[in-house]
Amino acid sequence: MIFIGLAMSFSSLQDTTKTQNKFSEKIWKNPRKGKVLIAVICVLILSFLIFGLVGYYFTKTGILNEIAIGAIILGLGMFGFLKAAIEMFENHRIDKNS
Repeated sequence: MIFIGLAMSFSSLQDTTKTQNKFSEKIWKNPRKGKVLIAVICVLILSFLIFGLVGYYFTKTGILNEIAIGAIILGLGMFGFLKAAIEMFENHRIDKNS
Protein backbone atom coordinates (compact mmCIF):
# COMPACT_ATOMS: atom_id res chain seq x y z
CA MET A 1 0.00 0.00 0.00
CA ILE A 2 2.90 2.32 0.67
CA PHE A 3 4.26 1.89 -2.84
CA ILE A 4 0.81 2.32 -4.40
CA GLY A 5 0.40 5.58 -2.50
CA LEU A 6 3.81 6.73 -3.65
CA ALA A 7 3.00 5.83 -7.26
CA MET A 8 -0.33 7.67 -7.09
CA SER A 9 1.38 10.80 -5.84
CA PHE A 10 3.50 10.79 -9.00
CA SER A 11 0.32 11.02 -11.11
CA SER A 12 0.38 14.77 -10.51
CA LEU A 13 3.40 14.93 -12.83
CA GLN A 14 1.44 13.79 -15.90
CA ASP A 15 0.45 16.10 -18.74
CA THR A 16 -3.11 17.08 -17.91
CA THR A 17 -3.78 18.70 -21.28
CA LYS A 18 -4.02 15.27 -22.93
CA THR A 19 -6.23 12.28 -22.15
CA GLN A 20 -4.92 8.73 -22.18
CA ASN A 21 -7.91 7.09 -23.87
CA LYS A 22 -11.42 7.76 -25.22
CA PHE A 23 -13.09 6.55 -22.02
CA SER A 24 -11.37 9.15 -19.84
CA GLU A 25 -12.00 11.80 -22.49
CA LYS A 26 -15.75 11.11 -22.29
CA ILE A 27 -15.67 11.47 -18.52
CA TRP A 28 -13.67 14.69 -18.40
CA LYS A 29 -15.62 16.41 -21.19
CA ASN A 30 -18.94 15.86 -19.42
CA PRO A 31 -19.30 18.34 -16.52
CA ARG A 32 -21.59 16.08 -14.50
CA LYS A 33 -19.45 12.94 -14.85
CA GLY A 34 -16.31 14.88 -14.01
CA LYS A 35 -17.81 16.31 -10.83
CA VAL A 36 -19.04 12.87 -9.77
CA LEU A 37 -15.61 11.33 -10.33
CA ILE A 38 -13.88 14.08 -8.36
CA ALA A 39 -16.38 13.55 -5.52
CA VAL A 40 -15.70 9.79 -5.57
CA ILE A 41 -11.96 10.41 -5.37
CA CYS A 42 -12.50 12.77 -2.40
CA VAL A 43 -14.60 10.14 -0.60
CA LEU A 44 -11.91 7.52 -1.24
CA ILE A 45 -9.20 9.79 0.17
CA LEU A 46 -11.29 10.53 3.24
CA SER A 47 -12.09 6.83 3.72
CA PHE A 48 -8.47 5.74 3.51
CA LEU A 49 -7.35 8.46 5.90
CA ILE A 50 -10.07 7.73 8.46
CA PHE A 51 -9.51 3.97 8.26
CA GLY A 52 -5.77 4.46 8.61
CA LEU A 53 -5.91 6.91 11.49
CA VAL A 54 -8.48 4.88 13.45
CA GLY A 55 -6.53 1.68 12.81
CA TYR A 56 -3.27 3.28 13.84
CA TYR A 57 -4.82 4.71 16.99
CA PHE A 58 -6.40 1.45 18.19
CA THR A 59 -3.66 -1.03 17.24
CA LYS A 60 -0.20 -0.66 18.69
CA THR A 61 1.61 -3.61 17.10
CA GLY A 62 1.04 -6.26 14.48
CA ILE A 63 -0.13 -6.49 10.92
CA LEU A 64 -3.15 -4.21 11.43
CA ASN A 65 -0.85 -1.38 12.47
CA GLU A 66 1.16 -1.81 9.27
CA ILE A 67 -2.01 -1.90 7.17
CA ALA A 68 -3.17 1.30 8.89
CA ILE A 69 0.12 3.03 8.06
CA GLY A 70 -0.22 1.87 4.45
CA ALA A 71 -3.78 3.23 4.28
CA ILE A 72 -2.63 6.61 5.60
CA ILE A 73 0.13 6.82 3.00
CA LEU A 74 -2.26 5.69 0.26
CA GLY A 75 -4.74 8.40 1.26
CA LEU A 76 -2.03 11.05 1.28
CA GLY A 77 -0.67 9.83 -2.07
CA MET A 78 -4.10 10.14 -3.62
CA PHE A 79 -3.97 13.91 -3.14
CA GLY A 80 -1.63 14.06 -6.16
CA PHE A 81 -4.14 11.98 -8.10
CA LEU A 82 -6.92 14.36 -7.04
CA LYS A 83 -4.87 17.36 -8.18
CA ALA A 84 -4.33 15.77 -11.60
CA ALA A 85 -8.03 14.88 -11.86
CA ILE A 86 -9.10 18.46 -11.11
CA GLU A 87 -6.67 19.81 -13.71
CA MET A 88 -7.89 17.28 -16.29
CA PHE A 89 -11.47 18.31 -15.57
CA GLU A 90 -10.68 22.01 -15.98
CA ASN A 91 -8.69 21.44 -19.19
CA HIS A 92 -11.22 19.23 -20.97
CA ARG A 93 -14.74 20.22 -19.91
CA ILE A 94 -16.92 21.30 -22.81
CA ASP A 95 -18.99 23.97 -21.06
CA LYS A 96 -15.91 26.07 -20.14
CA ASN A 97 -13.74 25.52 -23.24
CA SER A 98 -16.26 26.34 -25.97
